[in-house]
Amino acid sequence: MTHIDIRPANASDIPEIHSLLMELAVFEKIEHLVEATAESTHHALFGTSPTANALVATVEANVIATAVYFYNYSTFIGRQGLYLEDIYVKPEYRGQGTGKRLLTELAKIAAERNCGRMEWTVLDWNTGAIEFYENLGAQVLPEWRIVRLSADGIKSLAST
Repeated sequence: MTHIDIRPANASDIPEIHSLLMELAVFEKIEHLVEATAESTHHALFGTSPTANALVATVEANVIATAVYFYNYSTFIGRQGLYLEDIYVKPEYRGQGTGKRLLTELAKIAAERNCGRMEWTVLDWNTGAIEFYENLGAQVLPEWRIVRLSADGIKSLAST
């Protein structure tokens, strides 16, 4: 079995993180919607006012997986939460515990910060991921739907 290290991302990881996120977009069949660049990813993670954080998994200093996350707030539980925006493991490294180790590290971070919950989304057709998450003890909430305004929608609503 390959030795895999998990650590917080650093600025020099940005090209690999961005590449992994683009692989994820292809996997999710949304590459045509991607606007992010390596520069915008760098700004989000390491700019003057970062809006997200990331972990990476490495093999011999090569980034093979990432988890991008941020903190939100729940008015119902009265505490912050950890929101996992994206997690992606290169296909050739799946089945070796990398995804579980990334999620475990995120759970440790959430526990240290006294988060009331950890949340993320999963596509309804990604049955392998759903089963994986449920086996970790996560609940998939079928009654909740994502509501989204795109940048154009934000501008339109803001101008009314």
